[in-house]
Amino acid sequence: MMTDPTVEPSSRAARVDGRQRPAPRKTGQALSTSNPQGSNAPITSGCPSPGARRRRQGAAELARRLAQHTEAVCRHYLSNGRRSGGYWHVGDVANTPGQSLYVRLSGSRAGKWCDAATAEHGDLLDLIALTRKLPSLKQALAEARQFLDGAVELPAPRAEPGTSDKTRAAQRLFGKGGPIRGTLVETYLAHRGIIGLGPCPALRMHPACYYRDGASLQRRPAMLAAITDLDGRITGIQRTWLDTSGRGKAPVTTPRRALGRQFGNGVRFGNAGQVMLAGEGIETVLSLRMILPGLPMVAALSASNLGALVLPPGLQRLYIARDRDTAGHGAFARLAKRASALGVTVYPLDPMGGDFNDDLVRFGAMGLRAMVAPELADEDVAFSTV
Repeated sequence: MMTDPTVEPSSRAARVDGRQRPAPRKTGQALSTSNPQGSNAPITSGCPSPGARRRRQGAAELARRLAQHTEAVCRHYLSNGRRSGGYWHVGDVANTPGQSLYVRLSGSRAGKWCDAATAEHGDLLDLIALTRKLPSLKQALAEARQFLDGAVELPAPRAEPGTSDKTRAAQRLFGKGGPIRGTLVETYLAHRGIIGLGPCPALRMHPACYYRDGASLQRRPAMLAAITDLDGRITGIQRTWLDTSGRGKAPVTTPRRALGRQFGNGVRFGNAGQVMLAGEGIETVLSLRMILPGLPMVAALSASNLGALVLPPGLQRLYIARDRDTAGHGAFARLAKRASALGVTVYPLDPMGGDFNDDLVRFGAMGLRAMVAPELADEDVAFSTV
């Protein structure tokens, strides 16, 4: 049985104070006015100069101003990303398309960001410094001032509907869906090797769910997945638009989108007690449910949210199905560390391919069971079947 190889996640992206810069991290350095060594450790071996103090004060004020225009900052510096609910998602600080890096768009933490693949995080001033590869705080401040003082046209801060409004919209949309049995959703899952699920109340089929792409508004069939908290309340949904053949996702730019509150919650299959399995995607989790039908599971829907998943009280054993990529391993490290601190025993599950759905499609249910069963704790072997 595999032991828990919990990896200490990287600390906050290293900072500079305007006078001395540490050796850069692999993905670049972030800038801030905070002390990277902790509140009780000195930043330098003496009192900061008046110039350094002014720079730090200016940085804090600029970070606050940038946070008032978080989405505008993201659209300018992370133009290959996209908005999803209350977050802006992009691949990394180099503006690569993807979802690993996420920026909070509103609320008291507006402008705070984290990269699930590297564990770097910071504020928008840090982000600007990294995206523009600026080596000093002085240059980062100058770039931020140029952005705020008119070089880039800023829209008025967007008035966000409350979380409850988005949650109610998600609940209404989920209520309009129907059971997946005999529908395009069942066909789609079957083409992913997922069959014989039985009743699946967390998933529904919507025959004509609106999909917006710029000025275009289309109606397409979609799989709806209910995102719930530990009490079973629907806080959001994930919509997966499907091709009309059922053989895959719809040929649109972003076939998956979330609505409502996702952070810390997930799509649940069964009620967790002393044991639970957590993974990223719905298809990944359902693939494992094919061979572990009695084991409660939750799909966090992204690597960033897997690392932030809220764990139920009384949990003793946690299986984490990690995707075989950098973001997946980073998410595992963060969730495993939090779980271990709560006294939960963590069991990593690693696929042969990119994820467990790849393995199901390639090896079938019998082959997947043969790979996973040896990693189960003795008391959980009874969950395994085909």
